[in-house]
Amino acid sequence: MHASTDILEFYDLSHPYGDKAPLWPYFPDIKIERFHYHAKSRVLSQQITTFMHCTTHTDAPAHVIEGTPFMDEVPLDRFFGTGVVVSIPKGKWEIITPDDLEKAEPKIEPGDIVIINSGWHKYYGDNVQYFCYSPGLYLEAGQWFVEKGVKAVGVDQQALDHPLATAIGPHGPGGPILPWVNEEYEKETGKKVKDVFSLWEPCHRQLFSNGIVGFENVGGDIDKVTGKRVTIAAFPWRWVKGDGCIVRMVAIVDPTGKYRL
Repeated sequence: MHASTDILEFYDLSHPYGDKAPLWPYFPDIKIERFHYHAKSRVLSQQITTFMHCTTHTDAPAHVIEGTPFMDEVPLDRFFGTGVVVSIPKGKWEIITPDDLEKAEPKIEPGDIVIINSGWHKYYGDNVQYFCYSPGLYLEAGQWFVEKGVKAVGVDQQALDHPLATAIGPHGPGGPILPWVNEEYEKETGKKVKDVFSLWEPCHRQLFSNGIVGFENVGGDIDKVTGKRVTIAAFPWRWVKGDGCIVRMVAIVDPTGKYRL
Protein backbone atom coordinates (compact mmCIF):
# COMPACT_ATOMS: atom_id res chain seq x y z
CA MET A 1 0.00 0.00 0.00
CA HIS A 2 1.18 3.49 -0.82
CA ALA A 3 1.01 6.17 1.85
CA SER A 4 -0.78 9.42 1.19
CA THR A 5 1.73 12.17 0.44
CA ASP A 6 0.24 14.42 3.14
CA ILE A 7 1.83 12.29 5.87
CA LEU A 8 5.29 12.13 4.29
CA GLU A 9 8.12 14.10 5.87
CA PHE A 10 10.49 16.03 3.59
CA TYR A 11 14.04 16.89 4.66
CA ASP A 12 16.11 19.29 2.57
CA LEU A 13 19.69 17.98 2.30
CA SER A 14 20.85 20.92 0.18
CA HIS A 15 23.00 23.90 1.06
CA PRO A 16 21.56 27.31 0.07
CA TYR A 17 22.49 28.83 -3.28
CA GLY A 18 23.13 32.52 -3.93
CA ASP A 19 25.80 35.03 -4.89
CA LYS A 20 27.51 34.53 -1.51
CA ALA A 21 27.64 30.72 -1.78
CA PRO A 22 31.03 29.26 -0.77
CA LEU A 23 33.09 28.27 -3.80
CA TRP A 24 35.80 25.77 -4.58
CA PRO A 25 39.27 27.45 -4.55
CA TYR A 26 39.63 28.21 -8.26
CA PHE A 27 36.06 29.19 -9.20
CA PRO A 28 35.11 32.77 -10.14
CA ASP A 29 32.39 34.53 -8.16
CA ILE A 30 28.72 33.84 -8.80
CA LYS A 31 26.98 36.86 -10.32
CA ILE A 32 23.26 37.55 -9.90
CA GLU A 33 22.07 40.69 -11.67
CA ARG A 34 18.61 42.26 -11.59
CA PHE A 35 17.35 43.41 -14.98
CA HIS A 36 13.81 44.09 -13.85
CA TYR A 37 12.54 44.67 -10.33
CA HIS A 38 9.16 45.51 -8.89
CA ALA A 39 9.57 49.26 -8.33
CA LYS A 40 10.91 49.66 -11.86
CA SER A 41 9.06 47.08 -13.94
CA ARG A 42 6.44 45.53 -11.65
CA VAL A 43 8.18 42.20 -12.25
CA LEU A 44 11.43 40.64 -11.03
CA SER A 45 13.88 39.13 -13.57
CA GLN A 46 17.44 38.08 -12.79
CA GLN A 47 20.41 36.86 -14.79
CA ILE A 48 22.81 34.38 -13.19
CA THR A 49 26.43 33.61 -14.08
CA THR A 50 27.56 30.52 -12.22
CA PHE A 51 29.59 27.33 -12.15
CA MET A 52 27.36 24.31 -11.59
CA HIS A 53 29.91 22.70 -9.26
CA CYS A 54 28.89 24.68 -6.19
CA THR A 55 26.57 24.14 -3.25
CA THR A 56 24.84 20.73 -3.38
CA HIS A 57 25.35 19.35 -6.88
CA THR A 58 25.90 16.32 -9.04
CA ASP A 59 28.76 15.74 -11.49
CA ALA A 60 28.15 14.37 -14.96
CA PRO A 61 30.55 11.51 -15.76
CA ALA A 62 31.87 13.64 -18.63
CA HIS A 63 33.15 16.12 -16.04
CA VAL A 64 36.13 13.85 -15.39
CA ILE A 65 36.06 11.06 -17.98
CA GLU A 66 36.14 11.81 -21.70
CA GLY A 67 33.59 9.88 -23.74
CA THR A 68 31.14 9.28 -20.87
CA PRO A 69 27.59 10.70 -20.46
CA PHE A 70 26.83 14.39 -20.13
CA MET A 71 24.19 15.66 -17.72
CA ASP A 72 21.22 15.17 -20.06
CA GLU A 73 22.38 11.63 -20.86
CA VAL A 74 22.36 10.24 -17.31
CA PRO A 75 19.19 8.15 -16.75
CA LEU A 76 16.65 9.90 -14.51
CA ASP A 77 16.26 6.89 -12.22
CA ARG A 78 19.85 7.46 -11.03
CA PHE A 79 18.63 10.51 -9.11
CA PHE A 80 15.75 8.88 -7.25
CA GLY A 81 15.36 5.82 -5.07
CA THR A 82 15.81 4.09 -1.76
CA GLY A 83 18.85 5.20 0.17
CA VAL A 84 20.66 5.25 3.47
CA VAL A 85 22.14 8.20 5.34
CA VAL A 86 25.07 6.82 7.32
CA SER A 87 27.23 8.38 10.00
CA ILE A 88 30.97 8.00 9.40
CA PRO A 89 32.61 10.69 11.57
CA LYS A 90 36.05 11.72 10.35
CA GLY A 91 38.62 14.36 11.21
CA LYS A 92 41.08 16.48 9.29
CA TRP A 93 42.47 14.72 6.20
CA GLU A 94 41.23 11.27 7.29
CA ILE A 95 40.21 8.71 4.66
CA ILE A 96 36.79 7.02 4.56
CA THR A 97 37.64 3.34 4.13
CA PRO A 98 35.85 0.20 2.90
CA ASP A 99 35.82 -0.99 6.53
CA ASP A 100 33.95 2.20 7.51
CA LEU A 101 31.40 1.50 4.78
CA GLU A 102 30.99 -2.16 5.75
CA LYS A 103 30.23 -1.22 9.37
CA ALA A 104 27.88 1.67 8.50
CA GLU A 105 24.28 1.57 9.73
CA PRO A 106 21.78 1.07 8.24
CA LYS A 107 23.58 -1.58 6.21
CA ILE A 108 24.40 -0.43 2.68
CA GLU A 109 22.68 -2.67 0.11
CA PRO A 110 22.99 -3.07 -3.67
CA GLY A 111 20.96 -0.41 -5.47
CA ASP A 112 21.13 2.08 -2.59
CA ILE A 113 21.72 5.79 -2.85
CA VAL A 114 24.36 6.20 -0.14
CA ILE A 115 24.68 9.54 1.67
CA ILE A 116 27.69 9.87 3.99
CA ASN A 117 27.51 12.18 6.99
CA SER A 118 31.12 12.67 8.12
CA GLY A 119 30.17 15.69 10.21
CA TRP A 120 31.99 17.98 7.80
CA HIS A 121 28.84 19.80 6.59
CA LYS A 122 28.97 21.74 9.86
CA TYR A 123 32.03 23.60 8.54
CA TYR A 124 30.44 24.50 5.20
CA GLY A 125 31.36 28.06 4.33
CA ASP A 126 34.07 30.21 2.79
CA ASN A 127 36.86 28.72 4.89
CA VAL A 128 39.97 26.57 4.74
CA GLN A 129 38.53 24.01 7.16
CA TYR A 130 35.79 22.91 4.80
CA PHE A 131 37.57 22.97 1.46
CA CYS A 132 41.18 22.13 2.35
CA TYR A 133 41.15 20.07 5.56
CA SER A 134 38.22 17.76 4.90
CA PRO A 135 38.32 13.98 5.09
CA GLY A 136 37.27 12.08 2.01
CA LEU A 137 36.91 9.04 -0.18
CA TYR A 138 39.74 7.55 -2.22
CA LEU A 139 40.34 4.65 -4.62
CA GLU A 140 39.48 1.79 -2.26
CA ALA A 141 36.14 3.28 -1.25
CA GLY A 142 35.27 3.80 -4.91
CA GLN A 143 36.09 0.17 -5.63
CA TRP A 144 33.93 -0.92 -2.68
CA PHE A 145 30.92 1.02 -4.01
CA VAL A 146 31.34 -0.58 -7.43
CA GLU A 147 31.56 -4.08 -5.96
CA LYS A 148 28.52 -3.41 -3.74
CA GLY A 149 26.51 -2.21 -6.74
CA VAL A 150 25.14 1.02 -5.28
CA LYS A 151 23.17 3.47 -7.42
CA ALA A 152 24.63 6.75 -6.19
CA VAL A 153 26.96 8.23 -3.57
CA GLY A 154 26.71 11.60 -1.84
CA VAL A 155 29.10 13.21 0.64
CA ASP A 156 28.93 16.18 3.03
CA GLN A 157 32.38 17.31 1.89
CA GLN A 158 33.90 19.43 -0.87
CA ALA A 159 34.26 16.56 -3.36
CA LEU A 160 33.79 12.84 -3.95
CA ASP A 161 37.54 12.52 -3.43
CA HIS A 162 39.86 13.52 -0.63
CA PRO A 163 41.02 17.14 -1.18
CA LEU A 164 44.62 16.03 -1.68
CA ALA A 165 43.46 13.75 -4.50
CA THR A 166 42.08 16.81 -6.34
CA ALA A 167 43.79 19.85 -7.84
CA ILE A 168 44.35 21.08 -4.28
CA GLY A 169 46.94 18.29 -4.26
CA PRO A 170 49.52 17.67 -7.00
CA HIS A 171 46.90 16.80 -9.63
CA GLY A 172 44.91 18.23 -12.50
CA PRO A 173 45.22 21.53 -14.33
CA GLY A 174 47.74 23.70 -12.50
CA GLY A 175 47.87 21.43 -9.47
CA PRO A 176 48.64 21.93 -6.74
CA ILE A 177 46.53 25.07 -6.81
CA LEU A 178 47.18 25.49 -3.07
CA PRO A 179 50.82 24.45 -2.50
CA TRP A 180 50.73 25.51 1.15
CA VAL A 181 48.09 22.85 1.92
CA ASN A 182 50.45 20.17 0.63
CA GLU A 183 53.34 21.61 2.63
CA GLU A 184 51.21 21.69 5.78
CA TYR A 185 50.09 18.08 5.28
CA GLU A 186 53.67 16.88 4.86
CA LYS A 187 54.84 18.82 7.90
CA GLU A 188 52.01 17.48 10.09
CA THR A 189 52.12 13.86 8.95
CA GLY A 190 55.73 13.34 7.88
CA LYS A 191 54.40 11.79 4.65
CA LYS A 192 54.67 12.96 1.05
CA VAL A 193 51.35 13.87 -0.53
CA LYS A 194 52.34 12.08 -3.75
CA ASP A 195 53.03 8.88 -1.82
CA VAL A 196 49.66 8.83 -0.05
CA PHE A 197 47.50 10.38 -2.80
CA SER A 198 49.22 9.39 -6.02
CA LEU A 199 46.00 9.21 -8.06
CA TRP A 200 43.89 12.06 -9.40
CA GLU A 201 40.24 11.77 -8.29
CA PRO A 202 40.18 7.95 -8.30
CA CYS A 203 36.83 7.68 -6.51
CA HIS A 204 35.19 9.95 -9.10
CA ARG A 205 36.60 7.74 -11.83
CA GLN A 206 35.58 4.46 -10.22
CA LEU A 207 32.01 5.66 -9.73
CA PHE A 208 31.45 7.41 -13.05
CA SER A 209 33.00 4.70 -15.20
CA ASN A 210 30.58 2.22 -13.62
CA GLY A 211 27.32 4.16 -13.92
CA ILE A 212 27.23 5.36 -10.31
CA VAL A 213 26.06 8.95 -9.76
CA GLY A 214 27.85 11.28 -7.32
CA PHE A 215 26.67 14.20 -5.18
CA GLU A 216 28.93 16.72 -3.42
CA ASN A 217 28.34 19.28 -0.63
CA VAL A 218 25.34 17.50 0.86
CA GLY A 219 24.12 19.26 4.00
CA GLY A 220 20.97 20.99 5.19
CA ASP A 221 18.95 18.72 7.46
CA ILE A 222 21.25 15.73 6.99
CA ASP A 223 21.61 15.18 10.76
CA LYS A 224 17.84 14.70 11.11
CA VAL A 225 17.83 11.64 8.84
CA THR A 226 21.25 10.17 9.64
CA GLY A 227 20.99 6.52 10.61
CA LYS A 228 17.78 6.09 8.60
CA ARG A 229 16.69 4.37 5.42
CA VAL A 230 14.93 7.01 3.31
CA THR A 231 13.83 7.83 -0.21
CA ILE A 232 16.17 10.26 -1.97
CA ALA A 233 15.27 12.62 -4.82
CA ALA A 234 17.87 14.98 -6.33
CA PHE A 235 17.14 15.86 -9.94
CA PRO A 236 19.42 17.99 -12.15
CA TRP A 237 18.44 20.13 -15.13
CA ARG A 238 18.07 18.52 -18.54
CA TRP A 239 21.20 20.41 -19.61
CA VAL A 240 22.46 19.27 -23.02
CA LYS A 241 26.21 18.58 -22.83
CA GLY A 242 26.22 19.73 -19.21
CA ASP A 243 29.20 18.81 -17.02
CA GLY A 244 27.22 18.87 -13.77
CA CYS A 245 24.28 20.55 -12.10
CA ILE A 246 23.13 22.08 -8.83
CA VAL A 247 20.39 19.89 -7.29
CA ARG A 248 17.74 20.21 -4.60
CA MET A 249 18.35 17.01 -2.66
CA VAL A 250 15.40 15.83 -0.57
CA ALA A 251 15.13 12.87 1.81
CA ILE A 252 11.57 11.57 2.09
CA VAL A 253 10.42 9.66 5.18
CA ASP A 254 7.09 8.02 5.93
CA PRO A 255 6.70 7.92 9.75
CA THR A 256 4.08 5.17 9.38
CA GLY A 257 6.45 2.88 7.53
CA LYS A 258 3.86 2.18 4.83
CA TYR A 259 5.38 4.14 1.98
CA ARG A 260 7.31 2.20 -0.61
CA LEU A 261 8.65 2.91 -4.09
